[in-house]
Amino acid sequence: MPKEAVFTLKLEPELRDAFMAETEADHRPASQVVRELMRDYIERRREEREYDEFLHRKVEVARSSMRAGRGRTNDEIEADFAARRAKTASQA
Repeated sequence: MPKEAVFTLKLEPELRDAFMAETEADHRPASQVVRELMRDYIERRREEREYDEFLHRKVEVARSSMRAGRGRTNDEIEADFAARRAKTASQA
């Protein structure tokens, strides 16, 4: 991919110096490392956004189910699993 854009960044001299020293120790150009960091950030944010959208849809489905009367209360679920635990314990 051709590199045609320039990105100017202001930062503390100490941070720049430490970053440049680390990239030199890795024998890698600083610009390559910055591009990788940017790509990683973009991918992480995309995954977070997709998960947030997934979770939102899942919550909306659950809320719709509750509004339609298909849900169960926490007490009902606790009682159901208490019965399951008791059954499992008696079989052991």
